[in-house]
Amino acid sequence: MTSLSSASSTTTSSKTPTTTPATESAPELQSSSDQHPSDDHEEHHGDFRMFGLVLFLVGDGMTFAGLFAAYLTFRAVNPLPPGGVYDLELLLPTINTALLVISSFTFHRAARQLRLGEGFGCRLWLLITAALGAAFLASQMLEYFKLPFGLTSNLFASTFYVLTGFHGLHVTLGVLMILIVWWQARAGGSINRESHFGLEAAELYWHFVDGIWVVLFGLIYLL
Repeated sequence: MTSLSSASSTTTSSKTPTTTPATESAPELQSSSDQHPSDDHEEHHGDFRMFGLVLFLVGDGMTFAGLFAAYLTFRAVNPLPPGGVYDLELLLPTINTALLVISSFTFHRAARQLRLGEGFGCRLWLLITAALGAAFLASQMLEYFKLPFGLTSNLFASTFYVLTGFHGLHVTLGVLMILIVWWQARAGGSINRESHFGLEAAELYWHFVDGIWVVLFGLIYLL
């Protein structure tokens, strides 16, 4: 009887199915999901290049604002000596103003041509814009040679040259940027109808430079 019961218990135990705990495969599944995250959880970052350019222009505008304030302050508290009144010529500065204002329209026309898919027209208007900027610089240099004072004549003269020279530096950089954009807008270049951030950034910078000159012209030549 003892042997029969032992055999029966052995047979029963051999027929009992062996179950694997479900928790053993969980780490593998979890690690697998960690290795291959779904696309829904991917982070997509926006393009903040234009925002960065705007912040740069705001800071640059504050620099010009400080120079304008210094010029007005020096002019108020440091009058010129008798006989030192400088009548600045208006012809060349007025021509320069017209050149920059027109160049803003030509640059806008270039951007419009690019959006229409007219690469040749875009490059043509960019060259016209660069030529207008170069003409502005040439006219400004001509004005410097005709001025009745030098850089170190007095405080007024120093602030005048700093203001106009600093703006002229911006125009020079703008002309170089336009020429770079002109080259990149060629057939097969990096600037085209679908990808045109470089042109938009250069256009915004150029409009900023034009606006600064209008303010500068009013303060120095008309006030």
